Parts: sequence; structure tokens; C-alpha cells
Amino acid sequence: MRKTLITALLCCIPVTAMASDRTTSHKGTTVVHMESVKENNGTTKNVNIKERIQAILNSQNKPAPKAWVKPSNVMHEIPMVSKDEGGTLLFSDSPEYVEQNGILYQDTVSGDVRVLYYHLNNTSEPKKIAVVLENKYEGTNTIHITRGGSGAPSDHYMKVGKAVQMQYFGQSMDQKIVLGEGVAKLLQEDMNTTLLQPGDLVSGMYDFYADHPVKVSVLMLDAYGDPVTESRSLPVLPKDAVCLRGTFTGMNRVMTSTREYHPEVDGIMYFPVADDKRDKYRQGIDATDGSVVKDEGNYGIVYRIQVPTAGDCKVQYYLCPLGGVYAGAVRMKYGEVGPDMLPTPQGQVYFGDKTPAETQEQEELREKGIVVLTKSAELADLGVYRADKSVWIEYSPPGASNLPISIIMVPVQ
Repeated sequence: MRKTLITALLCCIPVTAMASDRTTSHKGTTVVHMESVKENNGTTKNVNIKERIQAILNSQNKPAPKAWVKPSNVMHEIPMVSKDEGGTLLFSDSPEYVEQNGILYQDTVSGDVRVLYYHLNNTSEPKKIAVVLENKYEGTNTIHITRGGSGAPSDHYMKVGKAVQMQYFGQSMDQKIVLGEGVAKLLQEDMNTTLLQPGDLVSGMYDFYADHPVKVSVLMLDAYGDPVTESRSLPVLPKDAVCLRGTFTGMNRVMTSTREYHPEVDGIMYFPVADDKRDKYRQGIDATDGSVVKDEGNYGIVYRIQVPTAGDCKVQYYLCPLGGVYAGAVRMKYGEVGPDMLPTPQGQVYFGDKTPAETQEQEELREKGIVVLTKSAELADLGVYRADKSVWIEYSPPGASNLPISIIMVPVQ
């Protein structure tokens, strides 16, 4: 290309000028012929003809566009920052294996609330798991249920956890519960008819707004018991060794990158979620005994994640499980399009069980923000989006799944 441009320019220069550009040798001295050029102010000056030609060439040679960086299998971490906001999370997962009737978790809250429960019937008889709301306000209290989902009781725990997320992220709810003074009702009426056989697990996650204080009780009871009555008489069960229950202020986490992602230049990048290193676990209080607890895995926390992107190409997003078997769902919002719910993974219940554990060398590289994406990595496709529009990812760690995960961004031509 450069050779063609020089030839074309030389063809436009008068023959005398070309001849004047030749150099001759006289007594060992090189002589460069000069040409008189008239300036805009009317004066003249001598100009080296070679310099003039080079100036013309330089004016024609615009900076070349940035070369496409072909993605390799080496990923670099993009730094993220986060802040917690929103209402109150009530998390009930201890005791996880419930061996007797009782209150599994209980607290009084108001405003924006999310309740997540996850329990297994570890008795020899059918049982019910229920969430009861009791008005603690001296007057009428209205509960507005805005979002939620539950998985049918099953001994296939991955199916239960994934069903909860697909319902929760799949569509909003618009239910209203009106409680008179001192009145208590079920969060969902079908909790009174849903039975857990021995060994079955049940889980659910619901968002609601309470105009005034309401006592929330998660309990296990006999198959033919009345949840409202039992919620007022059953004892609070002690938590198990894992201690996964509590009240957490700030039920949502907004996570954003500290800089723009330029796919053509940056190549493949990633960031971890719920690893307790870059993305710390939440601390709260067990309202039943006042102890400080940690949400190991950030279960019940809903993330809104965005990495600002720029450029003319497209970006492929993936979710990669790092802790083992995994099954859930996310919502993807692209510009004004969406949000769309995507199972993770699609086409099968779970994945992550075939990913080998990292070697010590790989762990050390990850600490430095460098990861080699191997062929054995299991990836859930989150879609391809243009880099010139923003993508928001709505995510929550699913029950029964292992953490952490990575979100991976790959340039696409």
C-alpha cells in the first residue's frame, strides 16, 4: 500500500522537480538541489525537494486504525467495586436438615423485605414448611408481594434451587395481603397444602413491602397442622453448625467496574462473584439469639452488575462456576431491550461437576488477576451484545449451588 501511494504522488510531480531531486557528487561532496518556494506573506525561501515530497507523503498517511487483538486463552481480571442498598434480607437455612417441628427463623421487619428459605425434611414423616406473616401494628397493615418463586419439594436439590431462580427472575408478582390488628396469614396460601416427604427439600425466595412492622416466621410443622396457629406456639429451633440464617441490612448489591472495557484492546476479561475475597460475604444478626452471623455465599443477595463497554465489536458473556456443581438463572438487560431470563446452564439442569480443581499454580495466578481459560472450563452462554450499549446482569447465588462464579467477557468480531 505504501509503495503504491509513493508512486502515485511522484507521478504528479513535474519532471523538472524530479530531476532537481537527484544528487550529484562533486569533489567528494554531495550536492542537494534546492527549489525556491513562495510563502503566503510574499517572501520566498529555499526548500529541499526531498523534504517537500516527504511532507506530502506524511500528510497523506493517516494513523492506521488499532489492530484487532485476537483473543487468547489468557484472561485478566477487571477490577470491580460494589455497594449494598435496598431493604432487609431474612435468610432461613439453619437447621438445614430439620429433625423436629419448630420455628426455623423469625424476625420483625417493615419496608422492603426479602425472605429466602431452604430446608430439608429430615424426619420419617411428611411435613410442611411455611412462612407466616403476623401484623405487629396497631391497625391495618398491607403487605405488597412484588416478586418471588419457589421450587416444588424434591430430593433433586439442584432442580429445586434452579426452579426458584427461574420463577424469581422470570416475572414480577402483584399480590396484596391485608392484615388486621393482630392477624396472621401465610405468605403464599399453597404452603398449607404442599407436603415434603422424608428427604425432600423445599426452597423459596420472595420480595414484599410491608407498610408497618410484621413478624415473619419460617417454620416446619406436621402435615395436618395449621401454620398460623403453630407459628405462635412452636419453639425456636437452635441453628446447626453452619449457622446460615440471619437478618441482613441491604438486600441488594450493585457491582460495577472501575474502568471501561475495550474488547479490541483488552482481550478476554473476567471478574469473580461471591468469593469472599474480591466480593465479600455479608454480615448480619441472628434475631433469635442476637449473635453475629455471616451469609457464606451471599445467598439471597440480588446483584445488579454492569461493566461499561466501548468499541465497534461485540462481546460474548459467559458464567463459569468455580466451586463445583451449579444450577440457577440470571436476567440480562441490553440497552432498552429486556430484561430476559436465562437459565444457567441452558439445556440441562446443572453443570460445573466436570470442571477439575485448580492447581496451586493456577490459584497463585488467580490471586494476581490472571486466569488461563482451559478447554475443560464449563461455561453458560449469557449472549452476545454490541459493546457500544450497556449490559446489566441481575444475579443471585442460587440455593444448592456451589460458589464462587466468574463472569467472563470475550471479544467477538
